[in-house]
Amino acid sequence: MASITKVAIAGATGNLGPSVLKQLLEDGFKVTVLARKGATHTFPPSVTVAEIDYESPASLEKALSGQDAVVSAVGFDGLPSQTPLVQAAVKVGVKRFIPSEYGGDAENEKILSLPPFRPKKVVTDLLKKEAAAGSITYTLISTGPFLDMGTRFGFIIDLKNKKINLWDGGERPFSTTTVASTAKAVSEVLKHPEETKNRNVHVHNAHVSLKELLEHAKKAVGPDGWTSEVKSIDEHLKRAYAEFEKGKDSRVEFIAAGIWGEGYGAHFEQVDNELLGVKEFTDAELQDYLKSLAN
Repeated sequence: MASITKVAIAGATGNLGPSVLKQLLEDGFKVTVLARKGATHTFPPSVTVAEIDYESPASLEKALSGQDAVVSAVGFDGLPSQTPLVQAAVKVGVKRFIPSEYGGDAENEKILSLPPFRPKKVVTDLLKKEAAAGSITYTLISTGPFLDMGTRFGFIIDLKNKKINLWDGGERPFSTTTVASTAKAVSEVLKHPEETKNRNVHVHNAHVSLKELLEHAKKAVGPDGWTSEVKSIDEHLKRAYAEFEKGKDSRVEFIAAGIWGEGYGAHFEQVDNELLGVKEFTDAELQDYLKSLAN
């Protein structure tokens, strides 16, 4: 397919968006940021800002006209807004759509059944339907949890307080990728449109178990003072669904189950690292990275 040069990005000010925007600019793409009306964020002068209203198809179609690709980096709260964005992209002839995945295996039915991930399946199903009709192409990007963000917030491992939850004993391996490497993967997908057309690509910087990660962390920040707690994913999920049924936000609990539970596709045995320029850490590099996060 023809090369991609013009890219619109949704969610440019979220957790992942700024890194994706930076990478796209560094790699020479012409970038348009989709911003809700009234937003006050500032962007580099080379960036075009298009004001949009997700409830106005006309505003979305205007913003996406002439774009080669749309990259969504919206967070969980913004996932439903991707449906009108896909519809507008199809209407104006956008070539490629990258939805906001960047988590566990984007086609694993078990993880997609968990409440926070259900809106992702809606968008993926829509993209696959439109792709089958020849209306657009898509790429799903599976990365596992963000290693740097998940560590800084103590979700994967708490380096500052030297704590870790060993889910179901902590022996299941899982894939994990940094925010910067995820942004790199996004840009490289757009540089390799044919090789990444209408499929799920997988990348990771590391694939480790929680027990292995704990040992790396001990070498990175010192072996003394660590505490660990073994927790059950099944019991955890029961509580999460109970809270969900009460209308409470149990998103983090479901995400933990999707990463460390059995059968949720969190460990990528085959990856597209070489194609997408993502490096897998050696043990020493992982330990150095953990050490940098602790400082």
